[in-house]
Amino acid sequence: MPESKYGKYIVNELKHPASEAPWNPPISSAGKGRGGRVLFLDSDIIPGAFYMECVWIMPRPALTEKELEAAKAVSPKSHAHDYDEVIAFFGTDHDDPYDLGAEVELWLEDEKHIITKTSLVFIPAGLKHCPLVFRRVDRPVFHYTTGPGKMYF
Repeated sequence: MPESKYGKYIVNELKHPASEAPWNPPISSAGKGRGGRVLFLDSDIIPGAFYMECVWIMPRPALTEKELEAAKAVSPKSHAHDYDEVIAFFGTDHDDPYDLGAEVELWLEDEKHIITKTSLVFIPAGLKHCPLVFRRVDRPVFHYTTGPGKMYF
């Protein structure tokens, strides 16, 4: 980005967080033909900014029960924040934008939720959430999380 008065507020390349949250496995960078972290923002990257992370999830076959259990073991662990958070899932079918084209398992406290539609999930401060597992992905899914905390901790 060219130097300018406000150009410092534009993030258009991936800068990974200084450290991953203890409940979150490292997320690889997205690249040609593969999903992963596209952009990340927190107060380390732009002083004063709140936390936001954007990830592409690429198509893959449905997980078997054995693979599902393995995925839960490495997914973000159950945790809570002292700030509200939004977890988003967007399908990419232009003819049916509410069809997620995937099946996501997300736990809120002790409740398992299966998400199959484009969704925003509001997580109030203090609510335990996760694991989060993409059980099946038929089409690319755009996934992001954001919260007014300065860091993802």
